[in-house]
Amino acid sequence: MASLRCFRELSRRATTVYSIIQTRSISSFPGIELSGTSISHGTVIPNRSLTRNLPWYSLWYRSQDRCISSNTKDTDEDEESSEGEDDDDDEEEEDFEDSAEVEVEREYSPAEKVEEAAEIGYKVMGPLKPSERLFKPYEPVFAIVQIGSHQFKVSNGDSIFTEKLKFCDINDKLELTKVLLLGSASQTIIGRPILPDATVHAVVEEHALDEKVLIFKKKRRKNYRRTRGHRQELTKLRITDIQGIEKPEPKIVYKPSKEAVTEQSKPELVA
Repeated sequence: MASLRCFRELSRRATTVYSIIQTRSISSFPGIELSGTSISHGTVIPNRSLTRNLPWYSLWYRSQDRCISSNTKDTDEDEESSEGEDDDDDEEEEDFEDSAEVEVEREYSPAEKVEEAAEIGYKVMGPLKPSERLFKPYEPVFAIVQIGSHQFKVSNGDSIFTEKLKFCDINDKLELTKVLLLGSASQTIIGRPILPDATVHAVVEEHALDEKVLIFKKKRRKNYRRTRGHRQELTKLRITDIQGIEKPEPKIVYKPSKEAVTEQSKPELVA
């Protein structure tokens, strides 16, 4: 306890000595009298009237006034600018809503249609005529075709479902230009990455919708649940011909009839 009291007494005396040194340094400024100071609990408190006469205090006080005034103007300007920004945002939202309501499908020129179809990997050749007979019997040849971002292994007579192809209607003839590989029983041709001389012919059979897929989102303890459904648009293609590879001639195997088999199987009587 005695050491604590000694420590407190020393701290008080040190504060009084430090305050006296400060007052002596202040008295060096012209126009200051220390008669206006008061001592309480070992600290010297100068009067505010004396401190205001100091040049450094007046400069600091004026700078504070200037800062406050500039801040008020800035706040007013910020408020006005924020209100203006809010009005602009509201106008932009209204314009966006109006544009969304009046949104119309883009019209493509014939050249743009050809370019986009070529990027996807097909070319529209025109509608199928009733007099045309494109469908042929099965041939032992296959091809790997790329349509968009998907690859398909197809043969003559196969049907495939792709993502909906633009710029084509039902019964339109197509040429699939992005052929990656051709193969048969005796030959295989690999593209690097595409075979320029190979084409696969197809016909558009229908535009359909895939099965519905449910998308469910949930955030626990937030009362947030969202359920959405999606049905992908598809196009059904029927492969009619594959060109760019030698096709082996189909071997015709004749099967004997049942009557011939039964006659051969009958036992012969020996006299």
